[in-house]
Amino acid sequence: MSNITSNIFQTNDIDFLKSEECLRQLSQQINELILHDFEKVVQMLYRIDVSEQKLKNILKDRPDENAGDLIAALMIERQIQKILSRQSFKPTPSDQDEEEKW
Repeated sequence: MSNITSNIFQTNDIDFLKSEECLRQLSQQINELILHDFEKVVQMLYRIDVSEQKLKNILKDRPDENAGDLIAALMIERQIQKILSRQSFKPTPSDQDEEEKW
């Protein structure tokens, strides 16, 4: 797996994920994989948990757009959702203090 893909899976940096550079690099990698190792694209989408139905709809509704760009945008969107979800359930310092009292 390339460096950009590893960064996508491991980062909590939403600003990085929203950057044009991240989208560009990930899109390039996805386009390359579509041509040479489509199974790896499928594995990445599964690992990130991109909605299959959402992907199908976007690809169908936007046939003239670059598939790598569309897939990369969905992957980044999903990673951001997961980061925000983890942050919303992360205990605050005051919550931790209450737990320690018990």
